[in-house]
Amino acid sequence: MDILDPVLLARLQFAFTIAFHILFPTLTMGLGVFLLIVEARWLYSRDPLYYRLYRFWAKVFALAFGMGVVTGVVLSFEIGTNFSRFSEVTGNVVGPLFAYEVLTAFFLEAGFLGIMLFGWQRVGDKLHFFATVMVALGTTASAFWILAANSWMHTPAGYSLDSGIFHVSNWRETIFNPSFPYRLAHMLNASYLAATFLVAGVSARYLLRGSHTDSARRSFSIALALAAVLAPAQLLLGDLHGLNTQKYQPIKVAAMEGLWETTRGAPLLLFAVPDMAREINYYEIRIPKAASLILKHDANGEVRGLKEAAPADRPYVPFVFYAFRLMIGIGLLLIALALIGLWLRFSGRLYRRRWYLWSCFLATPLGFVATLSGWVVTETGRQPWVVQGLLRTAESVSAVPAGSVLTSFVLFVLVYNVLLVAFLYFTWRLIKAGPEEGPQPAPSPSLTAWLQSG
Repeated sequence: MDILDPVLLARLQFAFTIAFHILFPTLTMGLGVFLLIVEARWLYSRDPLYYRLYRFWAKVFALAFGMGVVTGVVLSFEIGTNFSRFSEVTGNVVGPLFAYEVLTAFFLEAGFLGIMLFGWQRVGDKLHFFATVMVALGTTASAFWILAANSWMHTPAGYSLDSGIFHVSNWRETIFNPSFPYRLAHMLNASYLAATFLVAGVSARYLLRGSHTDSARRSFSIALALAAVLAPAQLLLGDLHGLNTQKYQPIKVAAMEGLWETTRGAPLLLFAVPDMAREINYYEIRIPKAASLILKHDANGEVRGLKEAAPADRPYVPFVFYAFRLMIGIGLLLIALALIGLWLRFSGRLYRRRWYLWSCFLATPLGFVATLSGWVVTETGRQPWVVQGLLRTAESVSAVPAGSVLTSFVLFVLVYNVLLVAFLYFTWRLIKAGPEEGPQPAPSPSLTAWLQSG
């Protein structure tokens, strides 16, 4: 593998920048819903703890939103500079979808974010709550359009080809392509779960240190109540997504499972060392027939192997294989933490078990690690295709010298790491300060009565 291969460098640069960027939309999507729940509870109860929690987590949301904008704007330019052939061939499809994301999502978030952050004491309860709803809706709309474009690249539909250029023949089929509903549900729930464990981890830190205990108990309780629903739901959504992938991208699933031969009653490999040159695995630890049971819901179901595709049409198996196991391992751990939290809640010991508080604190970043692992599985598992079965990644890059791509890649790494340090520094300062004491806005009788009547 030539490290100065312009195709490899372009892929590495885009992988780095988009992986860095996706952390922040993941956080804002999850925190947007959390803030919506917290403000609704405050409007209903007028408990000042909810108001403090809202003000605190809204600051974290604002930091993440700013980072998401800064790191996201460059991606469209990067596609144009490094993948101009992709832009030319697929622009009629993905271009409008990206434009819809800006028009419906970004402006929705940006338009109401100022009211959400600075509207207290300036606007009424109804308008402020409406602004929070619109910001949360904007983060979801952003995911909708971006995932519609990304899913189309995995399972293209509603298109025609004219002289090698894609044209939309049916927008409904293009947007709601076969993998889109599963991918959208899986990503949204992953974002909610990642933000939930971030809130739980920060709250656990306060409880361990004995600071801001009233606010921490409240946020810890809300986060773990959400986790008890979201974590098991992610397992179900992942299963549905896997069945869809098995149908439309069986070679990706074969790489996820490390399965070389088409097999009935395929085993589930807990661990192995794939060897792509010899098309075998070493040091396998397997559960007999479990892969067929999971993927086909039939212990004797047939699962296609990697040898069904030519070597040139296979992804790099170790990336897909290990990233998939990392994602699943973290997912199972988060489910265990959520269910243990449910048991401790009903036994009245949720806030008193220091080993559990430490576990939640250490799990703070795991939702984001699992999200990145899932994207590695999704995107590297599709290779060598950028549009599944129709357009190869190697055919999509620009004629840019390797040295130019390497220079921009190095600059991105340097600048983005500076941004990351700045984000972590200011977020840590917010967390150290904790939820602030202070007067809450005067109640709005009409909205309070409306919420309580419901």
